[in-house]
Amino acid sequence: MGPYAGKRADVYQFWRSAIDHLAQCPNVVVKLGGCGSLRSGYDWHERTVKPSSLELAAILQPYFEHCIEEFGVDRCLFESNFPVEKLANTYVNLWNAFKRLTERYTPGERAALFHDTAARVYRIG
Repeated sequence: MGPYAGKRADVYQFWRSAIDHLAQCPNVVVKLGGCGSLRSGYDWHERTVKPSSLELAAILQPYFEHCIEEFGVDRCLFESNFPVEKLANTYVNLWNAFKRLTERYTPGERAALFHDTAARVYRIG
């Protein structure tokens, strides 16, 4: 959107480099979500039918996979930005997309992404 409209590939490469740099900081944890923001540059908020979990997973995969590769599952956690994100997604489709993105992960890795990392970071007993 704005001056970045039509430059998704260039923006992605810049973002990827920034993530690589940020991952060097051992105290940084990444929340994977917020993709329904109008700033994401997708037209989801304008659609009558919101994106399916398959579509969301396909679009989010390069971003989330890169974060997980760089930070590891112990420094990543899934999150939603609801109810704000309701403009762009459905809650069920978003969380199903997260499940689709992690189908190849071990049960322990999935537990970290969906629960354990958040419980540790937010000190939830």
